[in-house]
Amino acid sequence: MTDRPGAGSDGSNEPWRAPVAAGALDAAVELPGSKSLSARALLLAAVADAPTTLSGLLRSRDTELMLAALSALGARFEDLNDSGTQLRVTPAPLPLRVQAGPDGVGRIDVGLAGTVMRFVPALAALADAPVVFDGDKAARRRPMAPLIDALAALGAEVTHLGEPGFLPFRIGPGDGALLKAQNARVAVDGSASSQFVSALLLLGALLPGGLELTPTGPVPSLTHVAMTVATLRERGIAVDEPAPGAGDGERTWRVHPGRPRGGQVAIEPDLSNAGPFLAAALVAGGRVSVPHWPAATTQAGDAWRELLPRLGGEVTLSGDLLTARGTGRLTCLEADLSDVGELVPTVAALAALAGAQGHASTLTGIAHLRGHETDRLAALATEIRLLGGDAEETADGLAIRPAPLHGAALHSYADHRMATFAAIIGLGVDGVSLDDVGCTSKTLPGFVGLWTAMLATAAEEHGTAPGAEPGVPGDRA
Repeated sequence: MTDRPGAGSDGSNEPWRAPVAAGALDAAVELPGSKSLSARALLLAAVADAPTTLSGLLRSRDTELMLAALSALGARFEDLNDSGTQLRVTPAPLPLRVQAGPDGVGRIDVGLAGTVMRFVPALAALADAPVVFDGDKAARRRPMAPLIDALAALGAEVTHLGEPGFLPFRIGPGDGALLKAQNARVAVDGSASSQFVSALLLLGALLPGGLELTPTGPVPSLTHVAMTVATLRERGIAVDEPAPGAGDGERTWRVHPGRPRGGQVAIEPDLSNAGPFLAAALVAGGRVSVPHWPAATTQAGDAWRELLPRLGGEVTLSGDLLTARGTGRLTCLEADLSDVGELVPTVAALAALAGAQGHASTLTGIAHLRGHETDRLAALATEIRLLGGDAEETADGLAIRPAPLHGAALHSYADHRMATFAAIIGLGVDGVSLDDVGCTSKTLPGFVGLWTAMLATAAEEHGTAPGAEPGVPGDRA
């Protein structure tokens, strides 16, 4: 079982009462930029061949940590509007110039941001001084060994400052071998996270001869690797992908050398964060729309178009407006979610509510979620059981069986997606509270305001304030 943090990350000890939907929704929700795309865009802009202007950038705890980390390696950032969603980036020179302390060592706080703790250490191997990486208490439990082992194999100097394979550690340029490498090749175990693969792909273009990368086993969330490849190509970097049908241990990516291009980069809205809002239509009934949905994208969240209908909803895309419709009746789901693991907490919330309606669901291919912000499989099973549900961890997923649900005091585990899990459950189950809704600021600042505004569309129709006596039919939970 994962541990449970106490006070909220917003500094408050007061729990948040998840509001019950007062009736069918009719809402449109404007979402900020994609966390995953923002992280990749910031990193590539920081090492580009010319300044870059980013628009639609997410400003959240994760991206602020990324900005601070890249600033510590010599990049410069200038806000171009009041919200900070437009940013001008002046790239750092190579080798990267570390803002070091009196001891000649730089220091970077990764918080609990996977993209910072995995992507930035690879860059630090190209710096002019060593850098110490550390983060939140929960970050010290997230696996790092595959990446730091790969960097050591490439010639970086790695010093463990705690338990080997975990934060904190120090990365240094060693004898500068990476900045001279002409035929760099490395293998990495990507089974715990696709971010290890993406981190090395992002590094590869900066090596004089590029990089040949072969994961030694299965790689979950390959959609994120595809996103990294697409982002590199958009910035002018050539990437050769594995042959179709190549098996585990036989897939090789080849990144050709070159500085990414500067210029103009627009960032799509976060389609994974669209999930809780779209799911609300299935729980409460009615419809919820998300504008600016891209016609083609590498984001895992585009899978909502296929997943939500399998859970009892209807999804349509008209122009760039995606709309989910529901009736409050949910269905079972058997799905391999290995490529879209970040969507699992929202899917699990819908599956638990479907369980209250008599349906069993099985979610597979997601063993790697044990190494996310928390052990999400343990956390989801624990919280569903706390609600009265019947959930069990399997070797690579979750089994959720029919059982009625009741209100409960739920725990976020400092995990933004566990917080939105609780919000979805609360739409159909009265008496749900959450210890730390503030942790949603990790990727979705202003979540409570967006959630309240969405639910107000039902309140306006039914004359009931969000969070007041529920108007949701009793058979929804």
